[in-house]
Amino acid sequence: MFQVESYNQSREKNYELVIKQIKALLEGESNQIANLSNASALLNQFLDRVNWVGFYLMEDSELVLGPFQGLPACVRIPLGRGVCGTSAKEQKTIRVEDVHQFPGHIACDAASQSEIVIPLIKDGVLLGVLDIDSPEKNRFDELDQQKLEDFVKALVPFL
Repeated sequence: MFQVESYNQSREKNYELVIKQIKALLEGESNQIANLSNASALLNQFLDRVNWVGFYLMEDSELVLGPFQGLPACVRIPLGRGVCGTSAKEQKTIRVEDVHQFPGHIACDAASQSEIVIPLIKDGVLLGVLDIDSPEKNRFDELDQQKLEDFVKALVPFL
């Protein structure tokens, strides 16, 4: 039985714990929607000072809203548009300290101030992106980026 342990260690140890938890949570399950739903719920429960955690999935050369936690969101994002579309097009993580300074930012939730987007790449194919927003400016740092990229690496084999 999957059980959420308490996150009361260093940030790095807490991230290692949540990565261990996602692997245990997804073990033996191959349904992409179920796995992305649980991944977004786990991250939303784990991360503090965030207001949106979810996935956009590639479909017909654009990103389409997938499982998420937070307020209703934009449904379709063209490649190269906004933080998600840019991350997908460039196939690299983008960390934005102040979304209002990002050219072409798409404001789905007016409360969002900073954002991190990590591409989901499996066997060289872009599957989509993990998108996390915060109501605080400069919420995400290098440790968040490194560990969220590790989280995505643990998740991708189950997609």
